[in-house]
Amino acid sequence: MAIRDRLKGLTPQDEKVLRLVGDHLGSLASGDLKARCAAGLDHDTGQWADRKRAITVDASSRWAGSITKATHDQWALARRSQLAHIRDLEAAVAMITHRLSLPVGEKGTKKAPGGYRSAQEWFAKTRRLHLLQDRLEHQRADHQAGRVRIVRGGKKLLRTRHNLDAAELTKAEWREKWQAGRRFLAADGESGKRYGNETIRVTPEGEVSIKLPVPVGAPGQRRARPVRPGREGVVPASGRPVA
Repeated sequence: MAIRDRLKGLTPQDEKVLRLVGDHLGSLASGDLKARCAAGLDHDTGQWADRKRAITVDASSRWAGSITKATHDQWALARRSQLAHIRDLEAAVAMITHRLSLPVGEKGTKKAPGGYRSAQEWFAKTRRLHLLQDRLEHQRADHQAGRVRIVRGGKKLLRTRHNLDAAELTKAEWREKWQAGRRFLAADGESGKRYGNETIRVTPEGEVSIKLPVPVGAPGQRRARPVRPGREGVVPASGRPVA
């Protein structure tokens, strides 16, 4: 079971801590993704272990595990999307090539399309074909080399930066969305662990606690956000509340 939700009723201090944690872990996730993309097809378990150890220094081994796994999943998804894009380009090139080979105005059948309707359309499709072939060549080269292009925060939001008026956003509003999209605050559940795992816990009563990375809190500290007001506090990994 996966939990993805917004935390409500946060105090200003809660928001400050969550932003600090998200920004810090997001920075580590960006560096890890850069390292994974640079490794390409040469990446192995040894390099994965090296990446995890490098992140552990600035967070914890559990946060490092969450970040490296998310990076691996993101890279693998980009590879699958890249391959799907190549297949779409190949299909488009094959279709245009077939229709260009037919006489202009030739009617198609139920099983295959005919030629293009006019010489003008035929000429436009020849130019389109060259464009698609060029894209296909570059995509195949990237796939064979293990190159993927990933934007943490999303390409759509990145492109929006150049069209703020159309998106009805100010620079400050865009920056806030961009920073939020690049934050990292997620962890996979572990079997045998109460309330999720040792990094993020959600109790049956709805209390959420997060293990703070070292630069944000002291080693072993947790930030708790209970449902009922008055019980909020920083608690150590032992679970005993601290005044």
